[in-house]
Amino acid sequence: MRDLGTPVLDDHLHLDPRHARGVEAVKDFSRSGGTHLLVVNKPSWHLGVEADAGEDFRAVFEETLAVVDDATDELRGRAWPVLGVHPTLISRLVDERDVAPDDAADLMCAGLDVAAEYAADGPAVALKSGRPHYDVSDAVWDASNRVLRHALSLAAETGVALQLHTEATEDLTDVADWAADAGIPPARVVKHYASGECAGVTPSVMCEKDYLDDAVDSGDPFLMETDYVDDPDRPGAVMGPKTVPRRVNWLLENGHEEAVRRAHVETPAAVYGVDTTL
Repeated sequence: MRDLGTPVLDDHLHLDPRHARGVEAVKDFSRSGGTHLLVVNKPSWHLGVEADAGEDFRAVFEETLAVVDDATDELRGRAWPVLGVHPTLISRLVDERDVAPDDAADLMCAGLDVAAEYAADGPAVALKSGRPHYDVSDAVWDASNRVLRHALSLAAETGVALQLHTEATEDLTDVADWAADAGIPPARVVKHYASGECAGVTPSVMCEKDYLDDAVDSGDPFLMETDYVDDPDRPGAVMGPKTVPRRVNWLLENGHEEAVRRAHVETPAAVYGVDTTL
């Protein structure tokens, strides 16, 4: 088990012990020097849940909590769950099940209400929401933004952070304004799958070297992630679980100790209220 001399957090990955590698992926992360994980529940339909009511999402969240416990057993640090409703569910509901956009939004908000129970009670350190990253109708876009704003309100009420899956952008100042209106500090809103910078919120930077160079040079708070999908049908998709530790080692070799501490100690503490030094 490699020790890089620093906490190493992957801010966003998925684990699927039923269909894919599950904890074996965590072992790869740990052996490479990784210490902490934020595990995001997989999209509900990937776990066989075609929700008709908010309560239907509970099975997805419970399965995620179980794999988080198993992951913690393999880490020198620990794992934490991030729970929510994937924003592309709205297209699955509207396009494949012929659900009206507003009704789809109501269902997704109800699922987020269930996720918020786990945030209020303690195990979840963040909720997950967002809006489609592809072109949609105005009705779907407006409904998606209603879901996102509901998630902001729930994060404010429960005192946790919010991870967002959104369109590719380096400017989410519109969402930052909504966050402030909802009562959550915009810095506790995280742009998942970010490039090096994102105005208004905290970027969770994909571990491409060019993106990381930009994040380091900015001097701003940032996180690092792989978005590992743990899908046997897409074994090479996105990035593997060894990537964050390898990029941390690369940053350290290039003299960026301060940036590593910013991404893996200071920003996790400020955004999620977690201590990665333990």
